[in-house]
Amino acid sequence: MQVKRFFAADMRQAMKLVRDELGADAAIIGNRRIAGGVELTAALDYTPQALAPRVPNMELEDELRKTASRIVSAQAELGMRGDSDATTNRQLFAGLPLTAAEPLVEPTFVEPPRPAAPAQAQAIDQRVFDSMRFELNGLRELLEVQLGSLAWTQLQGSKPQQANLWRRLQRIGLSGPLSRDLLALTTEIEEPRQAWRMLLAHLARMIVTPEIEPLEEGGVIAMVGPAGMGKTTTLAKLAARYVLKYGAQNIALVSMDSYRIGAQEQLKTLGRILNVSVTHVDPGQSLANALDPLLRKRVVLIDTAGLQASDPALRMQLESLAGRGIKSKNYLVLATTSQKQVLTAAYHSYKRCGLAGCILTKLDETASLGEVLSLAISHELPVAYLTDGPRIPDDLHLPRRHQLVSRAVSVQMQEEPSEEAMADMFADLYHTPAKRVG
Repeated sequence: MQVKRFFAADMRQAMKLVRDELGADAAIIGNRRIAGGVELTAALDYTPQALAPRVPNMELEDELRKTASRIVSAQAELGMRGDSDATTNRQLFAGLPLTAAEPLVEPTFVEPPRPAAPAQAQAIDQRVFDSMRFELNGLRELLEVQLGSLAWTQLQGSKPQQANLWRRLQRIGLSGPLSRDLLALTTEIEEPRQAWRMLLAHLARMIVTPEIEPLEEGGVIAMVGPAGMGKTTTLAKLAARYVLKYGAQNIALVSMDSYRIGAQEQLKTLGRILNVSVTHVDPGQSLANALDPLLRKRVVLIDTAGLQASDPALRMQLESLAGRGIKSKNYLVLATTSQKQVLTAAYHSYKRCGLAGCILTKLDETASLGEVLSLAISHELPVAYLTDGPRIPDDLHLPRRHQLVSRAVSVQMQEEPSEEAMADMFADLYHTPAKRVG
């Protein structure tokens, strides 16, 4: 028997190490939390040891039999007693002579107050609770990994055509729940090419685009999102697009970015080139007061600071944009080159200000569009604009749903997803057990 310990940041990574090192037949015989992650103990060719036979204690069993006999005798004796014994028992409980006119009042037992548990005991209980919760979470992750691997293996054996469609959707980068919903719409189609075309058609219909271009609709438009997503460049493209079409008289620019070096100078330079007024709003300054002189403008574009989710200044900025007197349409700028975790964190950080849609940037640099499309579809975010280069404003485009899906297919991964990746994706689906996988 080969026994080995594995260390990883979480249970899923530890399970992957076990599979790579010992294979799928390894048995997990222990897990515990350590500083910085988890420790997993696995064994190959593991045989559980049989429990040692119990040695009977004859003296203890004799005493138990005698006690049981006494209890039976006592119950029989109590059953033979009549009403007189019951009356005597009630008199004993009441402590007074019982007459026909006096009701029986039995004494009430008041439980003495329990002393409060010391703080040290409470701390120990909390540690025990945290340890139990960690163990349960570890067991749940283990079950999800095993169930995901089993479900994927079963699907490959019973429905190879559907398994192939799962792989193709994963090459695009679509999320597991979205892939599951798309495949549920094409279960009746048996011909592989037709099923694939229908999948892409359904995907295109799920993408939402605005009926009216935001610049044509006018009003206050704010670019929000983390640093590095391309907010300022996108704002410059939008401003140039409007000026070339309608002139510079009815547009104004506002900068709320007082944190990034050179951000205000960059917007000032753009304002001089386009002959457009630029207003700077410092932290703590009222955004409503800054926008009041600009209300006569048809379009006001706001550039915001890309701050971390834990920064208190971000909360103040989002509250300013969500103010009643502002009525701004806030668009989440998402770089298609970002990882899935970054995109998800950006949405949850900025949804507090109320999002009118999203703008997808850096399409010319991306290797996958499935992640950002999955986010936009799952959270019903309309895709307002696309950018695919540095040229202002030539690289700003209105989205076309079928063209966006075609582009997602053209930049898909060349290699097939690994068996571990497919099993992990199926394991994630078990977080939403309302729908059956496969």
